[in-house]
Amino acid sequence: MILLAAILFVTNERAGSLMAIDTATDRIVKTITLGSRTRGLVLSPDNKKLYVAVSHFRDKPAKVPDHIAVLDSKSFAVIGQLPSGTDPEGIAISPDGRRVYISNEDAGTASIVNTSTRKTIAALVVGTEPEGVGASRDGKWVYVSGETSNTISVIDAKKDRVVNNIFVDARPRSAVFSRDSKRAYVGCEVGGAIDAIDTKTQRVVARLRLRPVDHPDGIVESSDGKTIYAVTGRGNSVAIIDAATMRARKFIAVGERPWWLTLSPDGRTLYTANGLSNDISVIDVASERVIRTIKAGDGPWGIVVRP
Repeated sequence: MILLAAILFVTNERAGSLMAIDTATDRIVKTITLGSRTRGLVLSPDNKKLYVAVSHFRDKPAKVPDHIAVLDSKSFAVIGQLPSGTDPEGIAISPDGRRVYISNEDAGTASIVNTSTRKTIAALVVGTEPEGVGASRDGKWVYVSGETSNTISVIDAKKDRVVNNIFVDARPRSAVFSRDSKRAYVGCEVGGAIDAIDTKTQRVVARLRLRPVDHPDGIVESSDGKTIYAVTGRGNSVAIIDAATMRARKFIAVGERPWWLTLSPDGRTLYTANGLSNDISVIDVASERVIRTIKAGDGPWGIVVRP
């Protein structure tokens, strides 16, 4: 068994692989080919398991059916599979780790799967081309973004059903809840905006329009909840946003076409997965600058850190 400190996990979409990187040395310690296309990933609440969305490109033969790969986050071994719909993309997990929520892009559904029995509990119709999935920390809500319907489908996590659809700006790519579960932030790629949703009223209460060059995708909240960090896609940067005022105060240049980003457990370091430059930008939160770059595989997409 490989035992290291903090490990950065990155999915390489075009390579169909998962990469494990030692954050202390920036050394790639493991690369695993899981399919022909790998995108969303999430750690279990206890950080022991890693769930990865595995699908395939239409022009490539499918070597394995679409599924969610389950890995041991310390040994990096594949220990099982969960079912999904066609073309799984985004994935989130319940606060207790008992359920995963999956956006199935081609199927236009969101799957709810029991992580113990590995059985599908429900497959819900959501917005068109579902992508981003977020689960609130209070266990009440799951939000799924519909890219071409420009909606957030609201799933009641207690009743396992869609209870509302919220219209947002054009082409929502992500749905990320604040740590207190009172807000959700949506990266709207074509609209070039970040929408903030009040989870009590289920309404958009603020909209930040970024620069014309920016097309936001992944979002993460700072450890203290005061700052939002959003990758800007074709803007090749990370926007630093004041959560209270919903104003961008700075942009940090990173690699080409950042898709998603993650924050280290201590809140001191940001990592962006740059899909066109095939690398990872490492940002020091205190100085707000890129301090190094790590080479990744072909098409880095999803990214998380295991303590």
